[in-house]
Amino acid sequence: MASQDLVEFAVKTVAQTAVAQEKEFCELDAVVGDGDFGYSLARGFEIVVNDWDSLDRSSASAFLQKVAIVVTSRVGGTSGPIWGTAFMRAAGAVRGKTDLTGADAVAMLRAAIEGIKQRGNTDLGDKTLVDALVPATDALEAALAAGASPADAADAFAKAARSAADATTSMIAKRGRAAYTGERSIGSPDPGAVAVAVIAEAIAANWPQAAGE
Repeated sequence: MASQDLVEFAVKTVAQTAVAQEKEFCELDAVVGDGDFGYSLARGFEIVVNDWDSLDRSSASAFLQKVAIVVTSRVGGTSGPIWGTAFMRAAGAVRGKTDLTGADAVAMLRAAIEGIKQRGNTDLGDKTLVDALVPATDALEAALAAGASPADAADAFAKAARSAADATTSMIAKRGRAAYTGERSIGSPDPGAVAVAVIAEAIAANWPQAAGE
């Protein structure tokens, strides 16, 4: 499978997972938030799924940019700008490139992380999706540097994301509506971090088949 096809596979998995896990993500968010995280994600990403065949595929960058526009405009609350920025920054990281590598995947993730940090005024330790995405990206980069296959690297990414998402349970939320609850935010994982883990696991579970391995 060509590298751009793998980008499309990853994005479609993100979109389908966001739609399928709407109820679960809402329930997580309802513990200390307003309970609309899953709803907001699902409403935006279902547009991505429904408009899939009409999305610009002239390049991986153009494709990601189009997805970013849809997500930014259709995902409600603060999630739209944050997730949309992530896709837009990922698009910028591979602008002008055709044959993408594992290093490009890491570069897209790093760019997305920096975009999220800036847009959300957040960093590691604030109990957000960043707390899952950074360790997962570190694990992916390390696995690729060690010569792991794409499937094994995706598995390392997923396992690190899950471990990091679980670790947010003991954190105090410092951003978003959950931050207003203070210490009451301790005891439940961050919904965004869990979403990253669930999406990463879905990508890893289907990666061998998608990549023809």
